[in-house]
Amino acid sequence: MKQNRKVRVITLLLLAFLVVTGCTSNDKKTTASTNSSNQAEEHHLLIAAAASLESVMEKQIIPAFLKDNPGTTIEGNYDSSGKLQSQIEKGLEADLFFSAATKQMDTLVSQKLIDKNSVVPLLQNQLVMIVPSTSDVDWKDFSDLKKAEMIAVGDPASVPAGQYAEKGLEALGDWAYVKEHASFGTNVTEVLNWVAKGSAQAGLVYATDAASNDKVKVVADLPEDTLNEPIIYPVGIVEKSKEKATAEKFITFLESKEVAKYFEDTGFIINK
Repeated sequence: MKQNRKVRVITLLLLAFLVVTGCTSNDKKTTASTNSSNQAEEHHLLIAAAASLESVMEKQIIPAFLKDNPGTTIEGNYDSSGKLQSQIEKGLEADLFFSAATKQMDTLVSQKLIDKNSVVPLLQNQLVMIVPSTSDVDWKDFSDLKKAEMIAVGDPASVPAGQYAEKGLEALGDWAYVKEHASFGTNVTEVLNWVAKGSAQAGLVYATDAASNDKVKVVADLPEDTLNEPIIYPVGIVEKSKEKATAEKFITFLESKEVAKYFEDTGFIINK
């Protein structure tokens, strides 16, 4: 009898141990599941954007987006739109292309490298003539470029600002002189820096670039009728993107009132 009681006691203790262990295990599983569900999904975007967008994107727009989208990281690749176009054609694994002109975007769309239905003609800009802020020249319009010995201009072969400059100055009859006295930059930021440092007596950049650097001053705006078209900045999703949903979300954010203020404060015009 004593032996049977001993067996029953051991059996009961064993059952109790199994019940407690099972509950603890289930609790751990439940906790692990809860922790997993609370973690934000991880996403990464690579944005190929015109050099003239770098300041507002890095200082304001991207931080604001990341604040509302934990788990997402964004990398910006900034250069001339022509160079970025070439990189995408060669397989750059970008998710978004934000161009400083429609020409490069249209080319990539025609090659089926950009999703045509995703393209938004988001912004407008203006081409301006700048000189160093310390300069005492009394220049007031683009014809005064003929008084400069060194002029900084984006290379028309790949830089939209340079392409607009060439087209506008040809209409004004000043391109031949400027071409002979030009130092061609690889992107608009380089052109801006040359003038800011005094390496060039004058330069042609976007109004937004000029507003970002207090070492230069604007002396003239390129007359709008010389281009016969506004300077448009379109943004679109790269066809091979593996983050299309997040890319679409970012474009929607770019179209928001919050971001419109960031753009306008920088000098961009919202294209309507």
